[in-house]
Amino acid sequence: MAKWDEINNWLISDGRQLGDGAAIINGYITRLVEAGIPLSRANIAQRFSNPLLVAWGVIWTPDGTAEYDVTHAMLDTDSYKGSAFEYVLANEKPLHKSLKNLDHKTEHSSYLEFAEAGGIDLFANYLGYGDGSKNGCTFITNELTGFSEEHIEIIQNTRHGLASAMEPVTMRRSTESLLRTYIGNDPGQAVIKGTIQRGEYAAVEAVVVITDLRGFTAKSEQWNDAELLSALNSYFDVVVQAIEDNGGDVLKFMGDGILSIFKIEGDVNSETQCRKAIMAAKAALNGLDELNDQRKAANKESLSMGIGINVGPVTYGNIGSPGRLDFTVLGPAVNVASRVQDLCKAIGKPVLATRQVAIHQNAEFNNEGMHAIRGVKDSIEVYSLSTWVVSNDVI
Repeated sequence: MAKWDEINNWLISDGRQLGDGAAIINGYITRLVEAGIPLSRANIAQRFSNPLLVAWGVIWTPDGTAEYDVTHAMLDTDSYKGSAFEYVLANEKPLHKSLKNLDHKTEHSSYLEFAEAGGIDLFANYLGYGDGSKNGCTFITNELTGFSEEHIEIIQNTRHGLASAMEPVTMRRSTESLLRTYIGNDPGQAVIKGTIQRGEYAAVEAVVVITDLRGFTAKSEQWNDAELLSALNSYFDVVVQAIEDNGGDVLKFMGDGILSIFKIEGDVNSETQCRKAIMAAKAALNGLDELNDQRKAANKESLSMGIGINVGPVTYGNIGSPGRLDFTVLGPAVNVASRVQDLCKAIGKPVLATRQVAIHQNAEFNNEGMHAIRGVKDSIEVYSLSTWVVSNDVI
């Protein structure tokens, strides 16, 4: 049996079932070293689907393993252009390069850094995945004799086993990333864990936050598409960051509206989540204020929004047709939050909350009286956030 056969057998069996990229790479490199390859560093990178990141990878050294991410912007930098990774991905073939006696004026910065760290020889390999994605890895040795033909042969003959073990991990990370991006953290985890049947739901308590961009219909008729989308994305950035920074989960974009929740479960009580939702609303207002300063400096129209907050039981789960499902929350608590948000413009306040929310931060709210809202039999008492001063041009 060739040395690479045992490594491949491990990669496609026990290694693949580890389900953890760092653990797989650590096991793989350990077996390469045991096969006689004097490795001092290895870097295995995989592309995956993510709106912000283009790839992730694992760096191995004798001191341990560490994961890292690669942004789309990094592919346009000098650190990538001209590197070993760019070479193997562009040419879909390996690269064997000596790191001795490098010309500091012409060689890529990464080669110089590897040499300065004691590197003598580099071998970069191409990994092709079943979905057609191009991936790569680099291996470095500090051994004075460099990599031998046998070392290269072992690495080459285990590349398909390595790809077989790493591709499922990358696919899962891509799926998790896309689910988080499109349906939110909690719903994404629920779907991953198997909550995927139509009609599956759970009754939970939650603070519901609904945010709406003011005057969107008029703006959509006045502004061109690029200007409108830029403003909308900037507004989404502000609100989503405020919600997520305070522990909430953004479930849905509804045109220019945003539906978010702060779940009340386990040791997390209603008071804590109401306070977090209020902090998120204040953070969103601060963020919008900063955004408007930037827009003013660029001679652009200011943006404004209304935020409605309510707390109560919601139905949390899958609805839709057999071929198209949506993960959302439904129930009276959601409807009331939406109607309270609608009152923001009529009352002239950017944030309104029901009494059940405001009592947890009583000093920061003003009573705005009882109001009849559509779809609800009895009038409800609403409160406005008193610590936020709003100018007339942003209501």
